[in-house]
Amino acid sequence: MNALRLLAIFFRLGAMNELQYRANFWIQLVRTMMNLGFALFAVFVVYDHTDQLNGWTSWELVTLMGVWTLMGGMLGVVMQPSMEKLIEDVREGTLDFSLTKPEDAQLLVSVGQVRVWRLVDVLAGALVIVVALNNMGRETGLREVLGFGLSLSAGSVILYSFWLMLSTVAFWFVRIENILMIFHSMYDAARWPVTMYPGWMQAMLTFLVPVAFAVTVPAGALVGRLPETWLAGTAGLAVALLIVSRWFFRVGLRRYSGASA
Repeated sequence: MNALRLLAIFFRLGAMNELQYRANFWIQLVRTMMNLGFALFAVFVVYDHTDQLNGWTSWELVTLMGVWTLMGGMLGVVMQPSMEKLIEDVREGTLDFSLTKPEDAQLLVSVGQVRVWRLVDVLAGALVIVVALNNMGRETGLREVLGFGLSLSAGSVILYSFWLMLSTVAFWFVRIENILMIFHSMYDAARWPVTMYPGWMQAMLTFLVPVAFAVTVPAGALVGRLPETWLAGTAGLAVALLIVSRWFFRVGLRRYSGASA
C-alpha cells in the first residue's frame, strides 16, 4: 500500500508538471500513431505474401503488436524515466535527496519520475489488442484473460528488475547510457515473436535481455499459444529477479559516496 501511495503522489506531481506543456500530449499522440502505424503496416505487408508466420496468424501478430505497444507505454510512464533519473542522480551525486528521506530508497528511485503522456501508448496498445481479438474469429475465454494478466504483470516485474540492475551498474561505471540504448534496441526486436528468430537470437531475447517474457509470453497467453509451464516459469523468474535486483541495488548503494565526497 505504501508503494501505491507514493506512486499516486509522484503521478500527481508528474501530471501537474506535464500539464504545463500540453503540446507534449499531441507530440506523444503523433509519435505513438506513427510508430504503431509503421509496425502494423509491416505486419500486413508480410501477411500479403503468407497466411502464417512460424504458426502466428496475422491477427495474432497484431495482438502481439498491441501488447508490445502497451508494455512500452507501461515502461515509459514510470520505469524508464525513473531509472534514467537514478543514473543521473548517481552521476551528479544528488541521490542523497532520496536516501535521506524516511522511505525505502529503492521504492523512491523506482517511482521518482512520471511521464503521464506515455499513457497514450498504454491506451493505444489496449485498443489494438481489443480490435485484434475481435477479428480473430474465436472467443477469448477467462483462462486466456487470466493468463494474460498474470504473464503481463510478471513480465513487467522482470523488465523492472532487469532495468534496475542495469541502472545499478552506474554505481561502478558512471556513464552507462550505451547499455540502455542496447536495451531499447532489444525491446524493438520484441515486436515480433521471438520464435521467428534464429536460436542464438531467441536465447538472447529470452535470457540475456528478457524482453520475450514481457511481450511474446503475454501475447501467447492471450491467443492461446502459451503452455502452462511457460506461465509458471515466467512467474517464477519474476520473483527470482525481483529478489536478485533488490540485493544488487543494496550492494550498489554501498559504493555510493554522495555529492560531498
